Amino acid sequence: MSEARPNVLFLLSDQHSGRYLSRRYDSDPPVQTPTFDGLAASGTSFEQTYCPYPLCTPSRMSLLTGREAQRCGAWENWHMLPEGIPTLPESFSDAGYETCLVGKMHLGGDRQFVGFDERPYGDLTGMHGHQSDPPLSYWEERNSSGLRGEPGVTGIPESLLQERNTVEEGLSFVREHAASDAEDPWFLCASFSRPHAPFTSPSRYAERRDPDEVPDPEVWPEPGIDHPAVEPEEGEDVLEVRRQYFACIDYLDEIVGDFLALLDRSGHLENTVVVYASDHGSMAGEHGQTGKKVWYEESTRVPFTVQLPGQRSGNAESASVETPVSLVDLFPTLCRLCDVPVPAGLDGVDLSEAVRTGEEPDRGPVVSDYLSPSLDMTEYRMVRDGRYKYVYFPDHEDLLFDLEADPHERTDLSTDATGEDAAALDRLREYVSETIDFDVVRAARRRDEEQLTEHQLGGPGARTPLNAYHLPDGRVVDAGTPLYAPQVVAEEPSQVFRDWPGHE
Repeated sequence: MSEARPNVLFLLSDQHSGRYLSRRYDSDPPVQTPTFDGLAASGTSFEQTYCPYPLCTPSRMSLLTGREAQRCGAWENWHMLPEGIPTLPESFSDAGYETCLVGKMHLGGDRQFVGFDERPYGDLTGMHGHQSDPPLSYWEERNSSGLRGEPGVTGIPESLLQERNTVEEGLSFVREHAASDAEDPWFLCASFSRPHAPFTSPSRYAERRDPDEVPDPEVWPEPGIDHPAVEPEEGEDVLEVRRQYFACIDYLDEIVGDFLALLDRSGHLENTVVVYASDHGSMAGEHGQTGKKVWYEESTRVPFTVQLPGQRSGNAESASVETPVSLVDLFPTLCRLCDVPVPAGLDGVDLSEAVRTGEEPDRGPVVSDYLSPSLDMTEYRMVRDGRYKYVYFPDHEDLLFDLEADPHERTDLSTDATGEDAAALDRLREYVSETIDFDVVRAARRRDEEQLTEHQLGGPGARTPLNAYHLPDGRVVDAGTPLYAPQVVAEEPSQVFRDWPGHE
């Protein structure tokens, strides 16, 4: 690595399961991901990385703070990051980096910068940055309870998609920094909405595969284990969602590939650490489900690759690390790689030596929590330790899986465990009892919910839908006006052109 501290490009996606990378398949992969595969081939890939919480906002809060959900108020999508907790971008900014966040981050409330110096584009209003597709009117979008649209071909021009805006504003930040001749390095987080719902993409991807060309889920149509904490979805829509989810992954790979190519062409990656990760996974039809929140591998496992400048140039070896790790490890790891002081009180483990050498780290158990019961999911703590996965539920029977023998989690070992399985069960039960108290968690969650005000829930521009631009003069303006409150010049353009004088 150069003597000068490296820049950092952190590429973050939403809901990309670590299972769905084309390099993970010997033949006929359901996705085509040459960009992500290329990063792994010329970097250090952590093959068994878990999200701290299989839901957008809580996982991102944990990632940004390097703390478990229970220690940073990460309960649900509408919660906001508490004041006083150091963040990854704040630490880099304090150390002299110029930091910038572009794109979707799904932070609740009015703390939208969370330590970043700049945030020119994204979901600045305290609402998610997922674009309803096809576009709705402004008022329909405001009054809708969630994402609108069906999986398939996007109804939004590509130039107006969140991903494209993220790339353009990200490029602008890096190029402006280079043009300023600033001596300080930069830290850019480019955060993309896909492959999250509504599972739409350009037709070249949405119609790329016939439905019968997409492999069925491994555990389908039977739900696998019978457990009261989860209910399988039903219907043929599950398979169509799966097909279009894969299309969104392919499209995201193209977008990220374009971004990296443009940065590389102008030399901006020469002394840059490149990271790719996703906040959580997606079931994509496995076990009869299409969402997240659950403890299964598809939901909790994510891609995580760190590429050093020497690896990118071919002067250092790439590596593949099999030890289970967590996204909370990113905070201390990046700090160590970039000579940035590591704040006290982090739960994440420094993996910088593993990045540099490929040696397996002594990580210890990895957890993924769901701590806010809802209509479709109960509370739990999932622990991955070696070959075993253990899931504890305060109100249901626990689960134990041997992922080496049973990678698709079909067989619960907890009821008849013997020998090594029984020893693992006892050890992991004790670990959970020592590391989390659900009564304490529930009290903390209720306290935080009582303190949420309407302003905190809505953010600074709750009446503005989706994404916004933060202009140099300080104004925050709606970025979705052409889509959600358009000035319509013609309802049927083809008729207008046919009636135009001189048209034949």
